[in-house]
Amino acid sequence: MERVECVVVGAGVVGLATARRLARAGREVIVLEAADAIGTGTSSRNSEVIHAGIYYPTGSLRARLCVPGRDALYDYCAAHGVEHRRIGKLIVATEESQLPKLAAIRAQAAANGVNDLTEVDAATAMGWEPNLRTVGALLSPSTGIIDSHGLMLALLGDAEESGAMLALQSPLLRSHRTADGFELEVGGAEPMRLACSALVNAAGLGAWAVARGLEGLDAAHVPPRVLAKGNYYALAAGRSPFSRLVYPVPVEGGLGVHLTLDLAGQARFGPDVEWLGDIAGHGEGPIDYAVDPVRADSFYGAVRAYWPGLPDHALVPAYSGVRPKLSGPGQPQADFLIQGPETHGVDGLINLFGIESPGLTSCLAIADAVAAELGEAPEIIGSSWGSQGS
Repeated sequence: MERVECVVVGAGVVGLATARRLARAGREVIVLEAADAIGTGTSSRNSEVIHAGIYYPTGSLRARLCVPGRDALYDYCAAHGVEHRRIGKLIVATEESQLPKLAAIRAQAAANGVNDLTEVDAATAMGWEPNLRTVGALLSPSTGIIDSHGLMLALLGDAEESGAMLALQSPLLRSHRTADGFELEVGGAEPMRLACSALVNAAGLGAWAVARGLEGLDAAHVPPRVLAKGNYYALAAGRSPFSRLVYPVPVEGGLGVHLTLDLAGQARFGPDVEWLGDIAGHGEGPIDYAVDPVRADSFYGAVRAYWPGLPDHALVPAYSGVRPKLSGPGQPQADFLIQGPETHGVDGLINLFGIESPGLTSCLAIADAVAAELGEAPEIIGSSWGSQGS
């Protein structure tokens, strides 16, 4: 039986960032990925936005990891040639009653250490963006866009350069605790058994299935999972009418139907929030990523609140993603859950649950937090981020 020091389950952006961080610390690392390519789930089905860290409750892991993660990510992209653009975004109020919400957002951002938001009056904002309708806005200059696949390739290259290995089409079926770590049963075309001292469950949507297969992990430490599908639509023709990202004030479950840009300058609208519950009880079956064209009908009113010139029949299905949430409709948004031995009592095991937005932005800081749980000195986030229990 082959033995390595660390196994990371999941080759999405967080798993790859974690593998890189541990390998650079001198640990022997293997990344197990069930799919036939890296980043096929949540990591590649999102808005590809580098978030500033504005909305999250102060003191939450989302807030504490997003801001340093954002800064580290910009530095990483610049150093590794990952295509990105610090494009900025406008958070817009479309009626007078929303202006207090803008003030609250600015205060929340400042509490999180985001101090570069500026108030923009309606005339100025609409001068910058002639197609915009607003009664007042906030400008976030730290918001950007990124090539998420390029980022994952860079992280993988870094990890492999430091000695990490990637095994595709290698699902973790179950694990057994041993006196000095874990014995893993790995499926795929060439099933194998693998021993390790540390096990990081960064499987994203599949993290719950991995956790349920971990011998010795109390079921009470596997939280409920709620899936929220987000559908995106693109313009049928023409380039974006805006040069910045445009976000309305937030709505329940997400940030509203916002306008983002890709690196080619094409506009995308979404995501909406389509609650899926938890498919088949535990939700380990296939997910339908098809985008229903009819759902676009509900986008027009939301988009026209800030872009009155949106033509009829202009939106066409683009793609969808599914966010692994720890809270459902009508509930306060749950925080990231980075679950270490102090919580579940299994030495060497780190579970990552509910890593959705701003997980992409925070990936390097999340990796640092995982490394800290495994005894490595923090590089990015300091030493007081703390372990989070369920």
